Amino acid sequence: MKAEELIRRYKAGDRDFMGANLSNANLIEANLRGADLSRANLSNANLESAAMDGASLRRADLRGANLFWATLRRADLVGANLRNAHLREADLSGADLSEANLTRGMLRQADLQGATLRKANLRQADLVGADLVQANLEGADLYLANLEASTLQDATVTAKQLAQAWSLEGATLPDGTKHD
Repeated sequence: MKAEELIRRYKAGDRDFMGANLSNANLIEANLRGADLSRANLSNANLESAAMDGASLRRADLRGANLFWATLRRADLVGANLRNAHLREADLSGADLSEANLTRGMLRQADLQGATLRKANLRQADLVGADLVQANLEGADLYLANLEASTLQDATVTAKQLAQAWSLEGATLPDGTKHD
């Protein structure tokens, strides 16, 4: 399916794009709120500034996708593959990223307030300045993740998980204290 076809169908009221192949599609500023893109191939797609609030991207392939400034509030990204995805300043507040693969993902200054990241793979992810207030990181893999200047206040995460991070310099820890 081409990007133009997806937008045309969405505007006509179709919200079901389950399993669609949109690899390398140009979807800059696309309105896909509430769309079902479960198991869709969006690898290397350009979704910069796309509106995807409440969308289902369950088990979607978003490897290398550009999601700079995208809004994915309350989106379902359970099991999604976001390896090497660019999510700088993306709004993922309240999103469910359980078991998602965010290895080497760029999440600088991303809004992850209240997001669920249970068992997510955040190995080597760049979370500099990310807002993780009240995020659930239970069982998440933070090996070599950069959490510099991030806010983890009231987040569900263990000291053991945080000890695996590359950097916590200037981060606000779950108890509200600043890391040296």
